[in-house]
Amino acid sequence: MSGGFRLAAGGRIDRSRPLRFTFDGRSFRGFAGDTLASALIAEGVHLVGRSFKYHRPRGIVSAGADEPNALVGVGADEAHYTPNLRATQVELHDGLVAESQNRWPSLSFDVGAVNDLAAPLLPAGFYYKTFMWPQRAWTSFYEPKIRAAAGLGRAPGAADADRYTQHFAHCEVLVIGSGPAGLAAALAAAETGVRVILCDEQPEFGGSLLAEREAVIDGLPAADWAAAAVAELETRDNVTLLTRTTAFGYFPHNLIGLAERVTDHLGVRDPRLPRERLWQVRAAEVVIAAGAIERPIVFPENDRPGVMLADAARTYSNRYAAKPGERAVVFTAGDAGYRAALDLAAAGVTIAAIADLRPAATGALPARARAAGIDVRTATTVTGTRGRLRVSQAHLAAIKPDGSVGAAEAVPCDLVLMAGGATPSVHLFSQSRGKLGWNEALKAYVPESSVERERSAGACRGVYELGAVLADGYDKGSAAAKAAGATTAAASRSFAAKALDAGSDGFIGAAPHGRNPAFAKAFVDWQNDVTAKDIKLATREGFRSIEHIKRYTTTGMATDQGKTSNMNALGIVSDALKTPVTAIGLTTFRMPYTPTTFGIFAGHSRGALFDPVRTTPIHGWAAEQGAAFEDVSLWKRAHYFPHAGEDMHAAVARECLAVRRSVGIFDASTLGKIEVVGPDAAEFMNRMYTNAWAKLGVGRLRYGVMLREDGFVTDDGVVGRLAEDRFHVTTTTGGAPRVLQMMEDYLQTEWPDLDVWLTSTTEQWAVIAVQGPNARKVLEPLVEGIDLSPAALPHMSAATGTICGVPTRLFRVSFTGELGFEVNVPADLGRVVWEAIFAAGAPYGITPYGTETMHVLRAEKGYIIVGQETDGTATPDDVGLGWAVGKAKKDFVGKRSLARASMSAPGRKQLVGLLTQDPQVVLEEGAQIVADPAAPVPMPMVGHVTSSYASAVVGRSIALAMVKGGRARIGETLYVPMPGGTIPVTVTEPVFYDPKGERLDG
Repeated sequence: MSGGFRLAAGGRIDRSRPLRFTFDGRSFRGFAGDTLASALIAEGVHLVGRSFKYHRPRGIVSAGADEPNALVGVGADEAHYTPNLRATQVELHDGLVAESQNRWPSLSFDVGAVNDLAAPLLPAGFYYKTFMWPQRAWTSFYEPKIRAAAGLGRAPGAADADRYTQHFAHCEVLVIGSGPAGLAAALAAAETGVRVILCDEQPEFGGSLLAEREAVIDGLPAADWAAAAVAELETRDNVTLLTRTTAFGYFPHNLIGLAERVTDHLGVRDPRLPRERLWQVRAAEVVIAAGAIERPIVFPENDRPGVMLADAARTYSNRYAAKPGERAVVFTAGDAGYRAALDLAAAGVTIAAIADLRPAATGALPARARAAGIDVRTATTVTGTRGRLRVSQAHLAAIKPDGSVGAAEAVPCDLVLMAGGATPSVHLFSQSRGKLGWNEALKAYVPESSVERERSAGACRGVYELGAVLADGYDKGSAAAKAAGATTAAASRSFAAKALDAGSDGFIGAAPHGRNPAFAKAFVDWQNDVTAKDIKLATREGFRSIEHIKRYTTTGMATDQGKTSNMNALGIVSDALKTPVTAIGLTTFRMPYTPTTFGIFAGHSRGALFDPVRTTPIHGWAAEQGAAFEDVSLWKRAHYFPHAGEDMHAAVARECLAVRRSVGIFDASTLGKIEVVGPDAAEFMNRMYTNAWAKLGVGRLRYGVMLREDGFVTDDGVVGRLAEDRFHVTTTTGGAPRVLQMMEDYLQTEWPDLDVWLTSTTEQWAVIAVQGPNARKVLEPLVEGIDLSPAALPHMSAATGTICGVPTRLFRVSFTGELGFEVNVPADLGRVVWEAIFAAGAPYGITPYGTETMHVLRAEKGYIIVGQETDGTATPDDVGLGWAVGKAKKDFVGKRSLARASMSAPGRKQLVGLLTQDPQVVLEEGAQIVADPAAPVPMPMVGHVTSSYASAVVGRSIALAMVKGGRARIGETLYVPMPGGTIPVTVTEPVFYDPKGERLDG
């Protein structure tokens, strides 16, 4: 099929490479070098989508990243399907499959268009008013309906099959944008010898130069000069060139995020290549050469297919050889409209009229237009358009001296071009926290003062004349290289440039039209169907800040991030409030600059790599023994080891009894382990932990408690002093990254004077806990170089030697209350040592036990687990660890907070034990506790259950709880309300087994 709108010659497409593609199931033809938008235009297709709110027919408006309408879904199958891509940026390839969105049953006949008839009932902010009544109808009725109607594209039906990678890079000068300013900047910087990266979102470098018909630089056509500049850059080893790469985010300290599209343009993707690559570039200096965006003009019915930006029409004609229409009306506020009219006339488009908002047009371009026989009408506005699925008429009317609008004349056309002026693309500059300033002449904001080490060049800072743009870019590139430390200066260089200068005239706001606003939909934000009337309504309802108006009307909140709507919205608000634009404020330009795939941020972190399964060296052995596993932080841990016919409760009861009566073996490899080394290691530990460490002897262990600055417990663990300058610190399984980060933070920012090194050794050591009365008997035959006798290795001692010939750090420590040892061995030999210990323990009935048994054993002894007994608001004293706070210590993290009166108030929750009156009843963890079961609902709560188990050793249920004033309530009866009835409990000491600790020595 062919629409006959492809020019016979010209453009940058490769006519030797025809391509086939489909749009909504229809087959079309294009060429290599086309975008989906240019190929559709060449085939005579302008209707490409429906608007979000009213489902009005919409066509292609722009030729680049500012496109608000032409959003399509692309992909031949669900695993490679991507919704909401801009047709203006989708490169054509053979076999491309695209579909329109937000319509049903078809694009030309959309049932949702009934919303357009209901427009008077759906003004700006209607959802804030309508959905308040009747009460409770939001969740039962409104929300489901709105969610069903929300969104534009559809979500893919299968997981993304593509691959994404990430890359870090450094350079002295990063140039963003490869138009005339960007190329000139890159040439200047590259000449100095510094490392330069030049990136551009388009498939080839050149930017606006690729769409110029008459522009000449240094005697070459503009596009040829751009090609020569790129060829020169390609010869330099210090230059990296990145096409199809969007600078989407400017982060602190000159970190720039780049999204490179690697394979989207290929019909058959190379499986060795990723779909996209995330570049994280740290640049010494940045040159932003992002160009400018043409502003549309706000007038009634300006949203019909066939209404587009004048510069976009030039681009389609000059760059893609695609004629956007047969007969055009140009609506302009400056000479840019005349430039477009002349280029389109040269391409065979009849220019029916140029309607110029200005009272007079006297420049060279208007003169050329008149000389070409084009009907030029100054002081003229467009009062509306006609046409259902494509524009067929534009209504032109004179603007009288008093500002009123005369009678309209219907001018037949199939194309209406808008040229409201150029808006500098300041998004990245604004993201860098640079300050913007208002330029009244340009009717736009421009960069004013920088915060980061960057400089803007060319049109993105309001410089539009081609020669000036080239000179500005070269100067900025040279200055950036010098600031980055270049020792060689860029050679002096001038550019002889000749182009059609469109000047800088512009207009913001809504054009006069003289029609009843109630029946004249003049669109400001195409995608979200926001009209000038909506914005004026917001001002009448009391909104003054543009940020508030933005949220109330949703203008600027579409996927184009307000690129085409923001400035006109400001103009309308300024006119409505009779307030200068500068007093209204400016909306925030947030990253990403254009929508960016989730995949590029995830990189390889997906599937199993998104939440990696970490296993210990003993995991395989535990799996072979039939262990049931649970997830603890990122680790798989053996939960319990069931025998045939056992459920969890029976298996745990058996394991608990085995540890108490003989010996058990437990995999503790997941404990966080940090090596703290250096001359100031003891001082560092003193400051980080509540305990005192300076006098801890070498070969001794100490239980350590770590607080946050607010005085609340954040982690705990046993710490061993292996040498005067070396500590082996253990943390909770889930707390290891948090603790190391906190240590590093303090070491680097608060105490950089301390001579200390921190190293995570969590995965370097396998930890085998051997617990129970017979633990020493099991280990003694295996250990060499360590005396395990109680006198030589008392409780809370550490020694180094070998076990089964393997180097070990052997700790005499217990988390069960029984005689216990923790055998630390290199991780790759962990299973070998485990199996040897297990074999040696066979005569004693050694029993492997899991985390559930470990929890029961420690609860019997009243030992806490951080994160279970603590909830981020518990002090050491609250959980019975007041003894671990060094009262005489000068300072430690959290010490000042502990001194607050509220931290020792008698009504604070404190750790206690609970015994149910019925010994077989096991309380639910998290259950609330009350003092008066007869109190009216809502009952005042006095605490909650933190741990609760059936204890085979104690012979009944036990529980730990945090209760207000708990220690003063020992012996008191409290109550646990549950759905099945209230459960009375007796408050006890939190130690249920061996309260004197006699069994620690076996």
